[in-house]
Amino acid sequence: MQNTSYIALSRQSALWRQLDVVANNMANANTPAYKGQQMMFKEFLVPTRSTERAIGGKLSFVQDVGVLRDVREGPLTKTDNALDFAIHGDGYFQIETEGGMRYGRNGHFRLDQTGMLVNSQGFAVMDDRDQPIIFAPNETRIEVGEDGSISTENGRVAKIKVVKFTNDQELRNAGDSLFETTQDPETVQRPNIVQGMMEESNVQPVVEMTRMTSILREYQGVQKMLDAEHERQLKAIQLLSGAKAS
Repeated sequence: MQNTSYIALSRQSALWRQLDVVANNMANANTPAYKGQQMMFKEFLVPTRSTERAIGGKLSFVQDVGVLRDVREGPLTKTDNALDFAIHGDGYFQIETEGGMRYGRNGHFRLDQTGMLVNSQGFAVMDDRDQPIIFAPNETRIEVGEDGSISTENGRVAKIKVVKFTNDQELRNAGDSLFETTQDPETVQRPNIVQGMMEESNVQPVVEMTRMTSILREYQGVQKMLDAEHERQLKAIQLLSGAKAS
């Protein structure tokens, strides 16, 4: 009699975690270069005492096995800021942090007090030699080519490093729109960088709102089934108790 409740509760738990993912997507709808996520589910079969019988079966539970990241490029928005860069196509900027190398597509950069090109958290943006990119104090006209080559009025300065990975799904969130991984990065030989542009989040708020509504309705439907099963069990107990008393 408890099997129905256990199966329903497994579905509710999965729906609740899915709701968390959708809510996180909506919260980051305006985060530059954010990549939306969705849950992956599979059927989890549990043997019962009747499994070995000819007409026996297994209990079917719902199990969430992970989160799938949508790596599609977000829309590009013009900012006219000379230090805003967007990667058109595959690739990630390489950022050196206190915890090691991190990777991201948020190209909202700035110059710190030493003239070094850094991200919004103050971490250095790497060039193709794995070195920080530093500008002289008198360099003000910064231009970036499609291949990532940076030049000023004094000539060529460096080339921004853009990397890619064998499996983007193995990248782990490291906070502040950055990722970490144990994979070895592969340099993109012909990147396509656009200056004065920002990549927006690829989350579609209307789609996520529709998905959230659907999840809530399904959750409520499972709850109604649990309530009906609870009432059925109470009635069965009352009938059995009445039968024994008589």
